[in-house]
Amino acid sequence: MNGFKKFLMQGNVIDLAVAVVIGAAFNSIVQSFVADLLTPLISAFGGLPDFSSLKITIGESNFMYGKFMNAVISFLMVASVIYFLVVKPYTHLKSRTSAKVETTTRDCPECLSEIPKAASRCAFCSAQVVPA
Repeated sequence: MNGFKKFLMQGNVIDLAVAVVIGAAFNSIVQSFVADLLTPLISAFGGLPDFSSLKITIGESNFMYGKFMNAVISFLMVASVIYFLVVKPYTHLKSRTSAKVETTTRDCPECLSEIPKAASRCAFCSAQVVPA
């Protein structure tokens, strides 16, 4: 039981739980943005905003391809909103805030030990090296 408790208290599990809850809340915002703003905008230019009534009848079977088209269009709109309003700004912000870390060490050509760049002699094998 201790192992399970330790697993649950790890940061990754808690972060994942928070992400799921926030994602579920954010889903309603994105769905509302797509349904209330983007879909009427598309219907203003394209005409029919809802394809759910489109169907093909073969014999006694109805193929409701309009509902499938609605689902595909809704998915594409939600994915594009998520990408352009969340992913793209986040990656841009992350790339600006991440600092480039310069290495201050190098490998000795004789013994392959890690030595400072400015060293003129290896501390491990005492070989003379050219300072970088």
